[in-house]
Amino acid sequence: MPSDLERAMETLITVFHRYAGTEGCATSLSRKELRQLMEKELSTFLKSQKDPAAVDRIMKDLDANGDGEVNFEEFVALVVGLSIACEQMYQLHMTKLGVKKN
Repeated sequence: MPSDLERAMETLITVFHRYAGTEGCATSLSRKELRQLMEKELSTFLKSQKDPAAVDRIMKDLDANGDGEVNFEEFVALVVGLSIACEQMYQLHMTKLGVKKN
């Protein structure tokens, strides 16, 4: 039976490939595919962004190789960045509650 972390990795891969290749290359996300993924899978994050051009800026930041698409490695950078930000918010919340680390 897979661990929680193994299931999380499987989910990342599955979600990426659910959107990749609906147009163009099957191993990367176009701007439109990235927008669809973010609207459906990261809707809470996207709603917190007041700028309608947020996805375009994210696309530009993620596209490390400059090919106009986001491959899986570039996509993982987004997930890592968001995960770090969420963990920092969690730590801040716990500090405000007075919960101490072990």
